[in-house]
Amino acid sequence: MTRFHDADAIAREIVRRTGGTIRLALPLGLGKPVRVANALVQLACDDPRIDLLIFTALTLERPRPGSGIERRFLEPAMDRLFGAYPGLLYADLLRRGELPGNITVNEFFFMAGRWGNVAQAQQDYISVNYTHALGLLARLRPNVVAQLVAEADGRFSLSGNTDISADLFRMRRDGMLDFLAVAETHAELPFFAGRDAVLDPGEFALVLDRPDDYELFSAPKRPVDDASHAIGLHVSRLIEDGGTLQIGIGSVGDAVANALLLRHHDKVKALQADCPFTLPQGQDGPFTAGLYAVTEMLVGGLLELFEAGVIDREVDGCAIHAGFFVETRDFYRRLRQMDPGRLARIGMVPVSFTNQLYGDESGKRAARKKARFVNAAMQVSVLGDIMSDAVADGKVISGIGGQFNFVEQAFALDDGRAIITLPATRMADGRLGSNISWSLPSVSVPRHMRDIVVTEYGIADLRGKTDAQVIAALIAIADSRFQPNLLRRAKSAGKLPESFRLPVTAMRNSPERLTEWLDPHRASLPRFPFGTDFDEIEQQLLPALSVLKDLSATLRGKARLLAAALGKHALPDEERAMRRMGFDGRQSGMEALALRGALRLSRRSGGETI
Repeated sequence: MTRFHDADAIAREIVRRTGGTIRLALPLGLGKPVRVANALVQLACDDPRIDLLIFTALTLERPRPGSGIERRFLEPAMDRLFGAYPGLLYADLLRRGELPGNITVNEFFFMAGRWGNVAQAQQDYISVNYTHALGLLARLRPNVVAQLVAEADGRFSLSGNTDISADLFRMRRDGMLDFLAVAETHAELPFFAGRDAVLDPGEFALVLDRPDDYELFSAPKRPVDDASHAIGLHVSRLIEDGGTLQIGIGSVGDAVANALLLRHHDKVKALQADCPFTLPQGQDGPFTAGLYAVTEMLVGGLLELFEAGVIDREVDGCAIHAGFFVETRDFYRRLRQMDPGRLARIGMVPVSFTNQLYGDESGKRAARKKARFVNAAMQVSVLGDIMSDAVADGKVISGIGGQFNFVEQAFALDDGRAIITLPATRMADGRLGSNISWSLPSVSVPRHMRDIVVTEYGIADLRGKTDAQVIAALIAIADSRFQPNLLRRAKSAGKLPESFRLPVTAMRNSPERLTEWLDPHRASLPRFPFGTDFDEIEQQLLPALSVLKDLSATLRGKARLLAAALGKHALPDEERAMRRMGFDGRQSGMEALALRGALRLSRRSGGETI
């Protein structure tokens, strides 16, 4: 092992040892060694004789604020919200259309919504299930594997990226692969000491000792709106004590975790009793046996459940098995400072373990009893197809990741269930649309694997049901403004009998009814259940910015913003919010007026998008 303190020097050594033909495997997300990767890309930019192929996923980027309102909101808070994380040079070159021909970047999962308009990234994207990415990478025969690692007592930990890396090193030890292993150390990475996470120093040929530690990427918590809280409450009814749980990142994941905590502390029964939507019988008692979590992504909600004792059932000494994490700086700090004995109950393992049953199948089946795999979708067809990763013109929004793996696993387990969550509606270009659709432009999970779908308006249990039953169940949890058209389509296609009528209780699915249900329980349903890096005034601005985005897309919406701004009903802290955005009370341009109107409308609507 040779240690370096200069990224350029280690990059030159990699080029020397490979002869300049480099097939570089980088972990997804947080595990990328930014200094090493950037130095290699810069060398390839300077020397066209170098042939550099990068295979990776989830390239993390801080937002690039445009002009106007977005820039005013983000720029003053960028480091606080996202960390002082350096950009990856290959991502910057891709965005500018300046990636040279001797560099290729193949990703199998995008940071959601960030690469839709970058043609080269879309063209070089590879669609593959998370568990199959290892086999694809092995066929590419990587000759360099580079990773950000934690170091302690002369040992290295893969930390938050055992996902594919642990198997790559195992395959090299078994003689199936041969590559140059490069480490870049980072002081802020938590040190996980489990069997799959820790590597002997001899595994790495080259090590870059942090020349200037940068801050790790931070993924700020997003506010949890009414729809997400309702979805979380519904999902909590489906989780059985003593069972197994997987949830993802984002507002719905936080809402599910918050609802499970309410249930554990016996604070959910009144909420459930007040629910105006028809729901099947479910669970509402505390967790005495505890849950076991097996998940590709360790998220903040799971950590909260672990520390509260909800996740407490152990499998092979661990209450959680996870493949990777990308979270907030507070999340990383909590893991670094956690008692070693407690931290040992969180096992970082490859996704070949978490996302599938192959390998010790009997043991996994016994451990993953009553499994509930909770994943989000963009749209669902009335026949049960799921759209999660791409849109009508083929543009990839994120990637299939492990969603299909978990749906498949739910069907393979005797008592497993796949729970797909989504809000009933969406706003696009100022127009309201239904996420329960007659058909989909793209399918991530096909209808023959339909299982459970949850919106804010209820639960549709689809497994083993006829097409007519599936259609009826999904329309019953759609927004009522779209139900008549969906019913007409189904009847005209002969998929529902002409005599079919929705139950009366399913015909009042509206945001107003949702608000009436949740309003008396606001103390239990905070917009940031597990804290946030947004300050007080930014938290007030967030719903206003959402309203502004939706309404400014149409002339009618702009008129509403202007009318609200010119009205006499000013908010007590309105001027503070305006000053945070760089406007003083004397400014009356359209941008300032639109923001002022959005602030007033968002407050009148209870902080929800209107």
